[in-house]
Amino acid sequence: MPTAPLSAEAVDLLFVKARTFYAWKPEPVSDATLHQIYDNLKFGPTSFNTCPARIVFLKSDAAKARLLPALIPVNVEKSRTAPVVAIIAYDTAFYEKLPKLMPYMDARAFFIGNEPLIQDTAFRNSSLQGAYFMLAARAAGLDCGPMSGFDPGKVNAEFFPDGKWKVNFVCNIGHGDATNQHPRAPRLDFEEACVLL
Repeated sequence: MPTAPLSAEAVDLLFVKARTFYAWKPEPVSDATLHQIYDNLKFGPTSFNTCPARIVFLKSDAAKARLLPALIPVNVEKSRTAPVVAIIAYDTAFYEKLPKLMPYMDARAFFIGNEPLIQDTAFRNSSLQGAYFMLAARAAGLDCGPMSGFDPGKVNAEFFPDGKWKVNFVCNIGHGDATNQHPRAPRLDFEEACVLL
């Protein structure tokens, strides 16, 4: 289905002018907005439509307090003050949902007993879905602060003790406070990062 390109304003919102935020305004994020974010990100493509990402939204102070001991010290305040902290995880038994997600074939059979394929598929595709999550949050008017500075063993022990889900990364969301934000860091030019063959 052919579509028109997004407007420059929309591209700015999603990419060009979007920033990673470390401080937050005290404005809440509604449950309806979190539902909207998920209902948009779920349509992003994943291999075999596996959709392995699972998201735990931490909104209350008590819920966020459970995460803070797993964060490196520089990340504690970022998450403590964020309106919402999203734990982007993946389901190691995602293939059990494939009869629903891929009804046209027995895709589940590809994964049963193949632990390397399960791990690679779950991590790679939940990473894709985590990126869709950030774009969906930005499209909903929110800012994001993704983080990998944490102890995954501690996060998994606290939130996923049965071992079925595992953390991929953590992302703070809300309305960012740019008061003390540093200038945007450089990015690589096309010639430094891409090859045309």
